[in-house]
Amino acid sequence: MEDAYGILKGAKPGRADKNPEGLRGRVMTGYQGWFRAPGDGSGLGFHHYGVGREFSPEACTIDLWPETLELGQGERFATPFRHRDGRVAEVFSSVHPATVDRHFRWMDEYGIDGAFVQRFGTVVQGGLSSYELLRADNQKLLNCRDAANANGRAYALMYDLSGMNPWQFEELARDWKMLRTRMKLGQDENDRAYLHYHGKPLVAIWGVGFGDDREYSLKEVEWFIRLLKENPEWGGMSVMLGVPYYWREQESDATRDDDLHRVLRLADVLSPWAVGRYDRVDFQSGRHLMHLLEDRKWCESAGVGYHPVVFPGFSWHNMTGEPLGKIPRRGGRFFWDQFVAVRAAGIESAYVAMFDEVDEGTAIFKVSHDPPVGEGFEFLTNDGLPSDHFLKLTGRGGQLLRGEIPAIIGQ
Repeated sequence: MEDAYGILKGAKPGRADKNPEGLRGRVMTGYQGWFRAPGDGSGLGFHHYGVGREFSPEACTIDLWPETLELGQGERFATPFRHRDGRVAEVFSSVHPATVDRHFRWMDEYGIDGAFVQRFGTVVQGGLSSYELLRADNQKLLNCRDAANANGRAYALMYDLSGMNPWQFEELARDWKMLRTRMKLGQDENDRAYLHYHGKPLVAIWGVGFGDDREYSLKEVEWFIRLLKENPEWGGMSVMLGVPYYWREQESDATRDDDLHRVLRLADVLSPWAVGRYDRVDFQSGRHLMHLLEDRKWCESAGVGYHPVVFPGFSWHNMTGEPLGKIPRRGGRFFWDQFVAVRAAGIESAYVAMFDEVDEGTAIFKVSHDPPVGEGFEFLTNDGLPSDHFLKLTGRGGQLLRGEIPAIIGQ
């Protein structure tokens, strides 16, 4: 069987002439890149559009339909869905290099600094199906690296630990070794777009300290953090941890483990997951702002950076049957108010969740005004606003955090 890492090559030359450093003044976004389609070469069918490899009116798990008008003919993949006028509805695949390049070009065009590229720990495990997933995920990562370098955007790897078992961390370490030694991930001469922090390549680990009955513990997480930071051959990284929203208080979504804060102090940056934790920013009570301030103060006292999460809304109606637009976007006002609060708390960076997450309705990229119609499914739109409305707002959010424009609530 072909080595799933065998497709990795050197990054293409582009606009990036040196490694970007630090998060101050940057708006980064999460990039799932997990969408696949029949005919894209991955052999995974309609991965992450529907149930298993099936995507149909009876098996649909996305709540936003991606805009495909700008995609070339080879980048669009037909689906069983139809638009109102009877046209076949099409989607994209994240293993197509031109599509990923276009996404990073949009980041450049709208002033978004770059992306944390998601990589699920469960994908790097053994087995045939995992081999297919790993090979496609490697291609996606290669696409993102080339696109970031070509378009002058920063990027960094984010491991998502969701679904992992304790014994799988050894495989995670093997995966990281392969990325560093064979892909040369984040090595200056090969990969000038890779984001650095405190002079070292930054790797994010998402899923640390959640109190949702995960199989792994802080013991395995600490081992992996230390490996990334301390291994003499392929370590030497800075580390960002994706943590629960109530990590500091150790309430609600966070574990009550006495070791949590000790482990978090090993990080260089903390990024609390805010998606679904609130549906409005209450400036009158000041509760949201105080939460950000107290987080920031804790991080400053511990010598740790702070990279808060903002999100445009939330919806997983077609996936779970919950109400469409469960956390409403309100034309972008909800999204913008989060940027205002981050700025008011004296914080100069933000993580936007997510660039392309149409599964949970958090995507900020271009979405269709004319999604498919039919029985048994329903899609959100931008409510008459331009398809790129949230890309524009994200770029303006960066301007706000850098002090280039004033903060206006409800803009």
